[in-house]
Amino acid sequence: MTKNKKVLCFISADFEDLELWYPKLRLEESGYTVDLAGEKKGVTYKGKYGVPATSDVSWDDVDYKSYSGLLIPGGWAPDKLRRFDKVLEITRYMAEHNKPIGQICHAGWVLASAEVLNGRKVTSTPGIKDDLRHAGAEWVNQPVVVDGNLVSGRWPKDLPYYTKAFIDLLDERE
Repeated sequence: MTKNKKVLCFISADFEDLELWYPKLRLEESGYTVDLAGEKKGVTYKGKYGVPATSDVSWDDVDYKSYSGLLIPGGWAPDKLRRFDKVLEITRYMAEHNKPIGQICHAGWVLASAEVLNGRKVTSTPGIKDDLRHAGAEWVNQPVVVDGNLVSGRWPKDLPYYTKAFIDLLDERE
């Protein structure tokens, strides 16, 4: 199966290892190219549990408009990611252009800071539900929620449901 679809995935130190690698590998298994975008190209970041991942591109230099979707892993990385204007710009672009966005666990922090959650239905780790509600989202406690172009999941044990929903949404839009 050959697809010309690419997914951009944000990366920074202390990402949740499974929430990066499980969707990335499943997407690649489904024929997608997944590019890891960090502050700088070629930097190796370590996940919360020490698994490394190297950025393929810098989010400042990437042609993000050429991507079919955006994937944001959780962990502590989203708290760092949301401080970068370019990360928020890319997130807003994806939201405004109705491109699939996958957020899991703490990744909702990025979307809250990008101010794209107002009126959206989402899930996340319960630890940030108040942040998402304050950003205007309706928070629910479910393994996965799909609301238009937004796919959200709670935590690593929900990865099979979350990743399948994200891939299904990308496939629908091909």
